[in-house]
Amino acid sequence: MPSSVPLRRLFVALLLSCTVMVSATACGNDSGTGASASASPSGTASAERQKLAKTRFVANAGLAAGATYQWIVKPYRAGKFKKGADGRTFALVKAGLAGGFAYNRLKAAAENAKGDPLLSKAVAPLTAGIESLKGLGTKLRNGQAGAGDVGAFEDVITNIKDAGKSAGAEVKDQVPSTSQLGG
Repeated sequence: MPSSVPLRRLFVALLLSCTVMVSATACGNDSGTGASASASPSGTASAERQKLAKTRFVANAGLAAGATYQWIVKPYRAGKFKKGADGRTFALVKAGLAGGFAYNRLKAAAENAKGDPLLSKAVAPLTAGIESLKGLGTKLRNGQAGAGDVGAFEDVITNIKDAGKSAGAEVKDQVPSTSQLGG
């Protein structure tokens, strides 16, 4: 009896493979060119690329803004980063991860903005501000960040949101999960 189970699985797998192959062949084009026509990828229109660039920009900037507010600004204002505060270590570690995550998403948003002419003009002046955030994640994690550092994150996020809004890509905060922060 145990030998019939693997035989059934083999038969089902073979049947499914044949079904997939037949359906893939049936969906082919009738132009007579065969696989050579489907092998060359078709380019997307520049309008589509611009639309996707704005969408990606909004998503990345929104994640950066959400992480910054949820795990850096809000705990800082609540006093979680002060010595002796309950949950200080955990708040600092999350803030450090959020800082690194926000920096990464802001860099991605700036890269996405290059795909849209209007967005690229609005975001280009902000790249220096994004670069200034590079070491703040580590500073936050080690508990060395102050009001100026938290304010720098807020300022960059506000400037990115304003640049997006002026280019027709309104950015709304999207709070990432803690698993997304860890990579």
